[in-house]
Amino acid sequence: MKKLPSYFSKPKTNPLSSLRLRLILLFSLACVCIFAAAAFVAVHETNEKADEFFDTYQMLLARSLSAADWSVAASTRTQEITNKLIKNVKNADDDDEAVGFAVFDKNGNMVFHDNEDGKHFAFIPKPGRFVFQEVEEEKWRLVWLPSADGKYLIAVGQEMDYRRDVSWEMLEGFAAPWLVGFGVLLAAFVFIITVEFMPLSRLASGLRERKADDLSALPEDKLPTEILPLIRAMNALLEKIKGMLERERGFIADSAHEMRSPLTALKVQLEVIQLAQDDEKTKNEALKKLETGIDRASRLVEQLLALSKAESSLQSEIKEKIYWQDIFSQMMKEYREAATSKNIQLDFKTDGSVPFEEGNPVLVSLIARNLIDNAVKYGTKGTCIEITLKEKTLSVFTPAVHVDEKNLAHLGRRFYRPAGQKQTGSGLGLSIIARIAALYRCILSCQNTNEGFLTTVSPVSFNQTSKNE
Repeated sequence: MKKLPSYFSKPKTNPLSSLRLRLILLFSLACVCIFAAAAFVAVHETNEKADEFFDTYQMLLARSLSAADWSVAASTRTQEITNKLIKNVKNADDDDEAVGFAVFDKNGNMVFHDNEDGKHFAFIPKPGRFVFQEVEEEKWRLVWLPSADGKYLIAVGQEMDYRRDVSWEMLEGFAAPWLVGFGVLLAAFVFIITVEFMPLSRLASGLRERKADDLSALPEDKLPTEILPLIRAMNALLEKIKGMLERERGFIADSAHEMRSPLTALKVQLEVIQLAQDDEKTKNEALKKLETGIDRASRLVEQLLALSKAESSLQSEIKEKIYWQDIFSQMMKEYREAATSKNIQLDFKTDGSVPFEEGNPVLVSLIARNLIDNAVKYGTKGTCIEITLKEKTLSVFTPAVHVDEKNLAHLGRRFYRPAGQKQTGSGLGLSIIARIAALYRCILSCQNTNEGFLTTVSPVSFNQTSKNE
């Protein structure tokens, strides 16, 4: 099976070059960054609020304990009795690190405690302040207050890990719905992006399945507004390519048609020479016609190449300063011999203004060559051909020459030559001039005047004038 060209197959691309994938990744990254920043702030704020709440709770408990009469508790079996009472309470040992307390006398002797962590408090009194203390290798936050009678010191503390656990439980309860919501949001975003990119996928598939000669416009319906400028630009490009291909097909067809006649004539003359044998007169006439036919074919090929060059310049244009006077002076030297043979004078005048100042000198030379060639070829003997550059217009006036009005409108078409022409030609000269003129936003105009025939090349916006009496 014949392998298809690479441009028909789906190209291999880097996954990260996908706009859809990049949007999803960037959206996910943005959500993660925002969520992380929000979580950091939330943790900080939750810890602060938890510390404020538990500090207030400790202060209230310490205040209540400082109002009690601890002289009785210190002298009786109050500690043992309360320990027994607490044991009879269901779940009394749960969350024993939530809070603890102890009561000390002035000498640092512990006279009462909560029978849990409080009994491990060290006597490091700092009344009226919150302090941190190691209790059984755990960090605790304690507040110290003196009793109302001033004989005792009360320490109320709480394990810091308990505070952090409470903060994390609060955050988990708050963050869990957001994490679920983030997953749902991401799934919805992926779905929406996929749906919105489907028209582009269909467009790409349609382009891949198109035939090479299908240059019809791409559909614009159901496409995002942001993509329409690209599609319209592509349609404009397809239209240009279509026009270019049509011109190329027409050029090839016309060229083949026009080359058939001179080649056939050359073949006929060659056969005449072969059949003439010893008839020198017939041979010489056939050779002369053969030479004329070869010249005609060469001229036709030259004109076809010139036309092809003018067509290709639409895609690749050279911009150089054009020295019009030098170009026409050179062309006039080339055609002086042909003009002299017909007793024709060539007169060149200029005021310095030109149809365009920059372009391809080769193409401008083609304009000059074809204008002068036509003027000399079809000019009347004993006349003066006027070549003028004036008011941004190039004009060539050929006296005593008139073109039938029915043929005038067709001048400039490829291979068009009015009937009854005695001069050899291909009918491409004016077509080449018109094509090059259009390339530089100029127009070719041909018209009869009372004195002769006038050909002008001028900018499209320029108001052309006729050389009439």
